[in-house]
Amino acid sequence: MNIFRKIQNLPEDRKKIILWLVVIIVGLALFIFYVKSVQKRIESLEREKIEEELRLPKLEEELKGLPKFEVPKIKEELKGLEEIIEEETYEK
Repeated sequence: MNIFRKIQNLPEDRKKIILWLVVIIVGLALFIFYVKSVQKRIESLEREKIEEELRLPKLEEELKGLPKFEVPKIKEELKGLEEIIEEETYEK
């Protein structure tokens, strides 16, 4: 408890420095813990199992088998519509 009283008696600037140092140290500790746990999870995963679940080669074959989507030729249709509009305007 003596440490807290000493900190309370310090100037405001020093209190802020101590606070930020504590925040940085705790943040670094949490970050290191997070990285270690992620490493363990990645190491525990089996690559073959993941590839099997994703079915990447099969998915590629299935995509090749899908029908191709063809975009209609819009220019020709627009010309046809223009001709129809011109005919309608001349008839009136």
